[in-house]
Amino acid sequence: MAEEITLGAYPARTKDEIALELMKFIAVTTGYGKGDPAAGYTGRSTRSAQEYAAALFELYERCRAVLGK
Repeated sequence: MAEEITLGAYPARTKDEIALELMKFIAVTTGYGKGDPAAGYTGRSTRSAQEYAAALFELYERCRAVLGK
């Protein structure tokens, strides 16, 4: 397939799979999309689950754009 990327001994992966891994790495290491940190205990997150999901979808699309898709 034209979308598959081979890297020697590594299994072939599509650009979508690479973009997903990149998105997960950025989201976990930076806390992307979780909202601003608050001092002390707030009792609830600063963003709703829908807002957080939308932020992750936006990050995924940005990762795909960087990979040229």
